[in-house]
Amino acid sequence: MSLREVDLGEIPEETARLARAVFPKGCLVMRMRDVLGPVFSDTDFEELFPAGGRPVVSPARLALVSVLQFAEGLTDRQAAHAVRSRLDWKYALSLELADTGFDFSVLSEFRARLVGGEAGQKVFDAVLGAAGEAGLIKAGKRQRTDATHVLAAARDLNRLEFVAETLRAALNQVAEEAGDWLVTVSPPEWFDRYSARPEDSRFASRWAARVGHADQCGTGGMTLLKAVWSAASPPSLRNLSAVEFLRQTWVQQFHHVEGTVRWRETKDLPYGLIRLRAPYEPESRTGSKRDLGWSGYKVHLSETCEPDAPHLITHIHTTPAPVNDVLVLEDIHTALAERGLLPNEHLADAGYIDAEQIHHARRDHGIELVGPVKSTTVKGQATGDIFDNTRFTIDWDQRQAVCPGGQTNVVWREAQSQFDALVTRVRCAARHCDPCELRTSCTSSRTGRNLTLRPKTEHDILQQARIEQDTDHWRRRYGHRAGVEGTISQGVQAFGLRRSRYRGLSKTRLQHHVTGAAVNLARIDAWLTGRPLARTRVSPFAAIRPTG
Repeated sequence: MSLREVDLGEIPEETARLARAVFPKGCLVMRMRDVLGPVFSDTDFEELFPAGGRPVVSPARLALVSVLQFAEGLTDRQAAHAVRSRLDWKYALSLELADTGFDFSVLSEFRARLVGGEAGQKVFDAVLGAAGEAGLIKAGKRQRTDATHVLAAARDLNRLEFVAETLRAALNQVAEEAGDWLVTVSPPEWFDRYSARPEDSRFASRWAARVGHADQCGTGGMTLLKAVWSAASPPSLRNLSAVEFLRQTWVQQFHHVEGTVRWRETKDLPYGLIRLRAPYEPESRTGSKRDLGWSGYKVHLSETCEPDAPHLITHIHTTPAPVNDVLVLEDIHTALAERGLLPNEHLADAGYIDAEQIHHARRDHGIELVGPVKSTTVKGQATGDIFDNTRFTIDWDQRQAVCPGGQTNVVWREAQSQFDALVTRVRCAARHCDPCELRTSCTSSRTGRNLTLRPKTEHDILQQARIEQDTDHWRRRYGHRAGVEGTISQGVQAFGLRRSRYRGLSKTRLQHHVTGAAVNLARIDAWLTGRPLARTRVSPFAAIRPTG
């Protein structure tokens, strides 16, 4: 295959004439073309295609078809049919009326090239760049960010189903590679036990019996792994993806107890970011938020929120499910800076907000990060029964902390927290605390009161933020963040954002980039046609709630 550049700048005269006759008031696809222009260029994707070979379908056209496909929720077959049959699509794609389009399989091949070249971001950026050239988006002002969970394409399995299916998947792949060898090392009962899917079997209801079944499965998996790594096995088996996944899973789910393979207790399992969950989607992880648990990924959406312009998504960031929100904020700001779309004010919920993040946003990007900082979690301090750090007078230059009783600390040392953050440990002596009349309101420790302080800049930011967020002015300012919930709702209900169409983080990330581009097209069209934002839905019962 090779790339032969196609100019999408000129719409064929007959296509334009007939399209305007059939759609005198225009439609979303035509308005998008008229306002944003061709959007994509073949040169944007030239590194994805070799220099020699037969010509390929214009990648610029394929990119635009992909965005329109996601905007209308079409399958590959339906999108390819729309290219052949729909007048508005021919108008946007600069095609002649008689153009027969392409085979639907070309779209999946194009997505594979985007994933392989990590070029999905280019599709999203091209739509965003065209909106910027049309004056629909500018740097500065306000933006807001929130995240939602994304379910993996592979079905979620319980632990027993997971280990059984992992072993079955490895046996199937080894059978395809070296079936004759596998017959010689497989006990006869394996063919009855692992030929069918786990969900087709009825597991015992008693927990002890289920653990016994898991131990039996663990012994079988260990037997297979030993056979694969024996000198008599074909060396190619050790490189099979299902065998490597089986090895990693068995390390996480089983251990040796007195020479016997045993199922690990739940408390001995690895933490969520590295714990494997599905043999057919190795990158899927388990996340949790409040009472919600899911296997898959998480997507963070940032958007503009000024009343005099359309609310467009400016950045999409996809991560494994367990990644904390606070860890992605710097990546979001860096990406917005590279596009020249940094806001002056960034609204985010408590999951993104920390004194360190507020400090870095101001220092590195000139952004005012607005969101609720967490209150102290120390028992007694959160309720006000015990003095918190704000009741101590801190003199950073003299390295002193004066308690409410007027006593000065005896220890001031630099240290690291459990999360490797720089902190200052301060301790007041027991000889000062024991006779103090304020002791019961300050500490119950026999060694005196202990304080853990952030670095000075972050400490001051934290104290100031906790004061400000109790004011009406701050609440009105932060209230604009709630609108991003509507963007997530639109993405989930109209564009299928909640579930991944494909397996793997890279493919899911591509899906989100194309979905973001499709959402932006829909919002630009709503802005051009004067369609107002939908109101927040309120159930009839909630609407009659007494206000008194």
